[in-house]
Amino acid sequence: MATHWTLGCDATDPHALAAFWAQALGYVLEPGYDDPDGASLVDPDGVGAAISFLRVPEGKSAKNRMHIDVRVAGEPPWDLAERERLIRAKVEELQGAGATHVREQHYDGVLGHVVMLDPEGNELCVA
Repeated sequence: MATHWTLGCDATDPHALAAFWAQALGYVLEPGYDDPDGASLVDPDGVGAAISFLRVPEGKSAKNRMHIDVRVAGEPPWDLAERERLIRAKVEELQGAGATHVREQHYDGVLGHVVMLDPEGNELCVA
């Protein structure tokens, strides 16, 4: 049996960052969690790990040692044109929510993933 776990994240504005990630992942605010200096998200289907955000005084100062990959294209085998369409649609959605497009990674001419920054500058990939 797998252990239940939560990804803990530091944030300047935990509620704003939680709203971004809720949209990015299709998560919801954790019912009953009410903290002005923190926010918590859960998978509404109860499958994925929870994610919590805690207000800290210092800003981000270096590259993430870990980051979230938002996997919108599902599992292989893929229709490569549809996979690219799904990735680009999610990138556009996240840019509208405050993310920054950094670069695209292609493998043999095929879009592999897009590197982005969330609203507080944390790296993420859309694949």
